Amino acid sequence: MEFWPEFMASSWGREFVAGGLGGMAGVVSGYPLDTLRILIQQPHHHPVSAFHLLRRIVASEGPFALYRGMAAPFASVTFQNAVVFQVYALLSRALDSGSRNDPPSYKSVALAGVGTGALQSMMLSPVELVKIRLQLQMKDHRHHQTSREGPVSMARSILRREGLRGIYRGLSITMLRDAPAHGVYFLTYEYGREQFHPGCRENGQESLGTMLVAGGMAGVASWVCCYPFDVIKSRLQAQTKPQQGDPPPVYGGIMDCFRKSVREEGYGVLWRGLGTAVTRAFLVNGAIFSAYELALRFLANNNNSSNGFSIEDKELQGN
Repeated sequence: MEFWPEFMASSWGREFVAGGLGGMAGVVSGYPLDTLRILIQQPHHHPVSAFHLLRRIVASEGPFALYRGMAAPFASVTFQNAVVFQVYALLSRALDSGSRNDPPSYKSVALAGVGTGALQSMMLSPVELVKIRLQLQMKDHRHHQTSREGPVSMARSILRREGLRGIYRGLSITMLRDAPAHGVYFLTYEYGREQFHPGCRENGQESLGTMLVAGGMAGVASWVCCYPFDVIKSRLQAQTKPQQGDPPPVYGGIMDCFRKSVREEGYGVLWRGLGTAVTRAFLVNGAIFSAYELALRFLANNNNSSNGFSIEDKELQGN
């Protein structure tokens, strides 16, 4: 019974909960654009725009089709985001050699982001694999009248057909994408909020507008620096392990996927869907950082108020 008050009384407990709330806000705000990004990144016979794809999906399957597969990332990204902000907070303080009363240096922020990105790939890779397979069911459904699977049945199906190695398909490219991207992500946010509202890294008094814009910029910067890796990752994770009698997979690995994609579709394929991705990144990460910062303040103030009441109660009891 005493776990929750003690958990919330610690800074790392509040960071964990605030990170989870930020993750929930991010998934809900950006999932439809994420579905469009995944579909655009797949091989097409003719160029397709995000707007044309959006109209086609809504007309044929309704607007809720854009949220297909959201249950898996909603549950997992909430936990994953909580862990990300928790690990980042711990690493940024551990790697900083300055005073604990001062905000971490930008170097510590960047290094902590890289370490956080590498660690969270272990959790994120299987989730993104399941999400991509679910999102691509819309594409397959137009050509074959197949039954659609949910996230749990999809994960079981992958494990049954491809084993543990199959559920972690794309882990290497996910790490190559996420480690540097998270370094850029947290560095851009911390630098941006300080530029928009000087002194806010020390006093935490930035406005909601600063949180939204700095968070949005962080998301855009992190996606731009890693987007070609994401295209390769999506294509690799879209592949299933061939059964007996099936043709071999199109791509044999990261470099094979890169070479074949560029040879067949040009270098522009590595940036296909970037507009949709950065639009989504701005919305999602503005929401994530705003929800995180506001929740962190609320939890800290609520904890201080609770402590104040408990002290007052003890004094009254003593009298």
